[in-house]
Amino acid sequence: MGVSGSGKTTVGTALAERLSVPYAEADDFHPPENVAKMASGVPLTDTDRAPWLDAIAAWLKAQGADGGVVTCSALKRVYRDRLRRAAPDVFFLHLDGSPELIGERLTGRTGHFMPSALLKSQFETLEALDADEAGAVVPIDGTPQEVTGLAVAAVPR
Repeated sequence: MGVSGSGKTTVGTALAERLSVPYAEADDFHPPENVAKMASGVPLTDTDRAPWLDAIAAWLKAQGADGGVVTCSALKRVYRDRLRRAAPDVFFLHLDGSPELIGERLTGRTGHFMPSALLKSQFETLEALDADEAGAVVPIDGTPQEVTGLAVAAVPR
């Protein structure tokens, strides 16, 4: 979980490979209307996110006991609760970095529908993991390999 540009796709694909589990990119679960809305610089509402979260939840549930890795912003507790209802054993890794670091990364990113102009709204929406949520915070200021190593170490076996 984390804001756009925090490295979810990079770390998520590497983590899934290291854990030998399936991987899914949450962006692929967005309906076309959501993609168009974000591409035009309009933040999604909770109503917009509902079918997207339900599709991700269904994917998580389908993985069963073997597990899987899905990259998803999951910025609010209510979003994570929705995912947890489908997959009670879900473990969240919050890829955490400063707005400055992530902003720099976004300016160098090409080919993604999420404009850097929406980063501020994502940080405003972001709710940190609560103590009662299964998860860990992983700092993203290292190399992708270092961050993936921290992620692997944080995931319970």
